[in-house]
Amino acid sequence: MSYIRLPSTTIISKPTPSTFPSKSKHSWWNQIFDPGGQFITRWNYMFLITCLNALFVDPLYFLVPEIAKRKYCMRSDYGFAAIITVWRSLIDVISFIHIFIKFRTAYVAPNSRVFGRGDLVMDPRKIALRYLRTGFAVDLAAALPLPQLFIWFVIPAVTTAAHANHSISLVIIIQYIPRMFVIFPLNQRITKTTGVIAKTAWAGAAYYIMLYMLASHVIGATWYLLAIERQYSCWKEECAKEVNVTYPCNRVYFDCDHVDEPGREKWLEETEVLSNCSAGGISPTNFTFGMYAPAFAEGVTSAKFFEKYFFCFWFGLKSLSSYGQNLETSTSTGETLFGCSVCLGGLVIFCLLIGNMQTYLQSTTARLEEWRVKRRDTEEWMRHRQLPPDLQDKIRRFVQYKWLATRGVDEEDILRALPLDLRRQIQRHLCLALVRRVPFFSQMDDDQLLDAICEHLVQSLSTKGQHLVREGDPVNEMTFVIRGQLESSTTNGGRSGFFNSITLKPGDFCGEELLTWALTSESNVNLPSSTRTVKALNEVEAFALRAEDLRFVAKQFKRLHSKKLQHAFRYYSHQWRTWGACLIQAAWRRHKRKKLAEELLRQEGLFEDYNDEGNDQNAQHLGATILASRFAANTRKGISHKEGVVGSSTSSMPKLFKPDEPDFS
Repeated sequence: MSYIRLPSTTIISKPTPSTFPSKSKHSWWNQIFDPGGQFITRWNYMFLITCLNALFVDPLYFLVPEIAKRKYCMRSDYGFAAIITVWRSLIDVISFIHIFIKFRTAYVAPNSRVFGRGDLVMDPRKIALRYLRTGFAVDLAAALPLPQLFIWFVIPAVTTAAHANHSISLVIIIQYIPRMFVIFPLNQRITKTTGVIAKTAWAGAAYYIMLYMLASHVIGATWYLLAIERQYSCWKEECAKEVNVTYPCNRVYFDCDHVDEPGREKWLEETEVLSNCSAGGISPTNFTFGMYAPAFAEGVTSAKFFEKYFFCFWFGLKSLSSYGQNLETSTSTGETLFGCSVCLGGLVIFCLLIGNMQTYLQSTTARLEEWRVKRRDTEEWMRHRQLPPDLQDKIRRFVQYKWLATRGVDEEDILRALPLDLRRQIQRHLCLALVRRVPFFSQMDDDQLLDAICEHLVQSLSTKGQHLVREGDPVNEMTFVIRGQLESSTTNGGRSGFFNSITLKPGDFCGEELLTWALTSESNVNLPSSTRTVKALNEVEAFALRAEDLRFVAKQFKRLHSKKLQHAFRYYSHQWRTWGACLIQAAWRRHKRKKLAEELLRQEGLFEDYNDEGNDQNAQHLGATILASRFAANTRKGISHKEGVVGSSTSSMPKLFKPDEPDFS
């Protein structure tokens, strides 16, 4: 039952088959979980790790029996068994929690899978009945603590160590089967919910290697237990042959719990059982140890735990990888069957390992291989078309830079497969911070307008020396620099003697002629011509607004204050900046010429005033007067021209036309 709290009232809404309440007054153990929800997904991953631990722990019970080398008897390592028991008990607790969660997990009604996901059944009674009919028995059999009960309660009650070994092996084998049946459906559920077991290719490869090593661990532990059983079989067989001796053999003597039995020491002095069952591979009585001989020749059965474990693991890994070809079996039926199972199991598991690892590892290099093929095709195409070497180098640099920037991923293709709302959120996350770095856009305070701009931005990559646009060419996109530098230059329509060049850095933009075109009310189909040539100085990453997208976005500019946006556009537009700089320079030169003319006129007037005072003083200024008269004549001639382009080339200033005024109203 979910509750929606309002300021003055509380509305209780009835649960629907597809809704899961996030807050409830009921206890957590009464909630129904969504099988595709985040909690169940995480729990399935956690329980998968638990199941793998269970498959690893159970064969460790096979390593509990050991042979006392000096006492010639069999015993159980109860210290090691206690550690395994605690580990196994924690796994069993998690298994019972998993059973409880499955009693509270909804399922999809089979008759509702017509379209989409289907309807979820949330009735606890129906969920419980369905679980009891399907997987409850297997989960319960896998979760029961049978090995703990046998090793601590049943085994101490039996008389001989051989019976203990048989009990351990029987219980582990019986419970190992339902544990295998639990892990396979769990794998399928995780794959169905999330699509993959591992999120990365290397994690998937490591997962299957771990399964291969787990199989080696199981084979090695089983081999060790069978080796112990083989030793006991030899003792038992030779013991039955000792009948006409002073101290006859008794099977109880082979149990370390009965080493103090009367007559055992005397029996050890005269018996031939131990010598006949030596670990030399073939005993004097032709008793063959077969594939278990290394366990006795290397002293594995009486070694410490880590030495014992790693030797058994190495034996299992070697046998599994060689498909059992290194095993030398005897005529024993059990030993032969075990060798056959190792051979067949190694073949199947190795094929699964190679197949899955190849799939995962190929997925890591698939994109790289695709790019390599495209690059090879590009090289063949350039040679076929006989492109010049410098042009081929430019193409290679661009292909290499595009690979480094995108790793071969087509972002537009990925975004097109997503719904509109997700595309907007992704574009806002990727582009909004970069768009706000552009000073022209930072003046805008309309979030809807910025979202519209981010939605239509596309990535643009350029390499060193590449021309984004040339002077006089149509402008088809407006580019905003994110990284790198661009050179923007103009000759004012090819006018001789005029050249202006600026550097566009991150945050600058070019192609502002397109904004003026997009803001015009008339529907002009002709794109504006570029007044500048834009060239990449190094590798450049930028965002581009195409012409039609910019016209669509520009319709929303009317919401802003026209004067604020107009001043911002003029201030940050390099086209307007160049025009303003040229206008200021021309005005300054006119001002300098006017000052010079006034100075010459003043000096000429002083000459006329001093003419009446005497010829001696005027003669001294004759040269200066002649020079001043020439400058004055040139100055008057310059003032008579309103456009102001006369005289020497050093004082002339080419005229630069004012850019079109954008209409932001």
